[in-house]
Amino acid sequence: MTSKTKIELEFPMKCSPSVLYNRLSTASGLTEWFADDVNVKGKLFSFIWDGSTQVAEMIQSKDSRLVRFKWEDDDDEDTYFEFLINKDEMTGDVSLLITDFADEGEEEETTDLWNSQIADLRQVLGC
Repeated sequence: MTSKTKIELEFPMKCSPSVLYNRLSTASGLTEWFADDVNVKGKLFSFIWDGSTQVAEMIQSKDSRLVRFKWEDDDDEDTYFEFLINKDEMTGDVSLLITDFADEGEEEETTDLWNSQIADLRQVLGC
């Protein structure tokens, strides 16, 4: 089993946490920027890209704050991908913290993919 590297990225977002949370936690929201299509059955989210499907379980969620998914086909118990919405109480600034895990040697590719995805998300949100 190859070891995975934890990747943590932070993106400043100019929108409210509740608007952002909706795009991270619902099938319709995720379809707008993350995947070509998303179907939800209970806690299972089917993400469809170019005709292939990957299923993830929403293993944790806190309203307007956190969404954590675990890929069904990932045997590593310690890996997941997570969206954490952080609002600075002093400034009111909102940032999106993403935690993901990449196979060894694929850290840069994974980071580039998230940068691209978040650019799409910002475009959808107009922020």
